[in-house]
Amino acid sequence: MPPYEVRGHCLCNKVSYVITGHLGIFQYCHCSRCRKFSGSAFAANLLVSPADFQWLSGEEFVGRYEIEDAKHFATSFCKQCGSSLPWLGKSGKAVVVPAGSLDGDPEIKPVQNIFYGSRAVWYQPPGVLPEYDELPPKS
Repeated sequence: MPPYEVRGHCLCNKVSYVITGHLGIFQYCHCSRCRKFSGSAFAANLLVSPADFQWLSGEEFVGRYEIEDAKHFATSFCKQCGSSLPWLGKSGKAVVVPAGSLDGDPEIKPVQNIFYGSRAVWYQPPGVLPEYDELPPKS
């Protein structure tokens, strides 16, 4: 049986990657840095071993931003379309993969919320909100 594989890419398709092997941890991060770079209430990230991650195309379009005094945080993005992309943590021990950039089902689910005490004051857990399969009806 071939090893597990999941692929991902950016919005404009200039950059693509593949993850093989163990996917590690899937978590939601509510820290202010993740909220800023994701533009959302939290970042949904998988942590994978660098040995299990590979760029397939467009690596030259990958930009990186680091905050000098941050111990772990960095971020990567497509220079063409601005999509969030995987980034190697400053320690070099894990690649942080934005779950929204995956093409398929990673076959694991989020297991924890981290920096939950830093969550946005306006955050509402999704389960308490109405759900619509498309745009909601006009009121």
